Amino acid sequence: MLRGLAIALALLAMPAHAGLSDARITLVPFDELDGWEDDNHQDALQVFLDTCRDLDEPQWKPICALAQTQSDGKAFFELFFRPLLIEDGATPLFTAYYEPELRGSRFETSTYRYPVYAKPSEVTSGQRWMPRRSIEEGGALKGRGLEIAWVADPVDLQFLQIQGSGRIRLPDGGSIRLGYGGSNGHTFRSLGKELVRRGVYNEHQVSQAVIRNWVKRNPEAGHDLLMSNPSYVFFRKIGAVSANKGPLGAMNRSITAHRSVAVDPKYTPLGSPVWLEKDGAEPFRRLMVAQDTGSRVKGAQRADIFWGTGDLAGKLAGKIKDQGRMYVLLPIQRAYALLPEDQ
Repeated sequence: MLRGLAIALALLAMPAHAGLSDARITLVPFDELDGWEDDNHQDALQVFLDTCRDLDEPQWKPICALAQTQSDGKAFFELFFRPLLIEDGATPLFTAYYEPELRGSRFETSTYRYPVYAKPSEVTSGQRWMPRRSIEEGGALKGRGLEIAWVADPVDLQFLQIQGSGRIRLPDGGSIRLGYGGSNGHTFRSLGKELVRRGVYNEHQVSQAVIRNWVKRNPEAGHDLLMSNPSYVFFRKIGAVSANKGPLGAMNRSITAHRSVAVDPKYTPLGSPVWLEKDGAEPFRRLMVAQDTGSRVKGAQRADIFWGTGDLAGKLAGKIKDQGRMYVLLPIQRAYALLPEDQ
């Protein structure tokens, strides 16, 4: 029965993914995916189902319907998908991100002095607005009622903005869930790279903890360091996500630690399964789902792995900067439609 359905699905007209004219695309058999046999494909199938229902293109609907009835994830992916290696000539780079947890308050206090802002109405996507220095030093948003909460540490606030989502733990035991609300349109500048540029540290010495401690030891220079990044991210309150689920990704669904990945949608369609082979000190081989994007995630072989929530996840995520390979799993006919004529 499944093989008959596979043939029917293969006959569907599936348009090629736009924007791949600069890419080299190679069809790869499943048995050439390093570690494929050892993964828990059923876990990956459950994550795939989290966003599959949001894929409204006609070619995905039959596959999503079938996915809900499967008890063998490995057989499902092997029968209805084909892996593609999509390359744009850039060196592969795989990093990780996390959901920060900060202590904070709904009200400004002597401890919690740094506001987390919602986006002002005049900020338009794709347009530059005031840089960070004007917002934080000039008080451009003060008194406008845009404060969602206040936190204690300006470094942690900037790390929160870099991640784009997070949780604020309140003194009464409650929490505020934050999602990305927009930005001021300025280019992000890395605090770590700025410290290296200034000759304070070598590149291999920089971490979030190192940056945080250096700012505390050097208040004036530390403040200037924070202002060197003109990019500023605004947030929105998220109220409909269970506390035991991950933050919302680009598809407006909760993402899953070690199974959700941020990609460049120019090369990898959101919602697609991807097979990730991350090398480095701790190799990582896993079937994941492209459920998020990021302003610094650009390129066919560029991905950001969601590592989880909290300080430990942040420490581990900060160590990941590795090469490897990523394969995109696409429905059969769609995969073949992308191949050059000589394959």
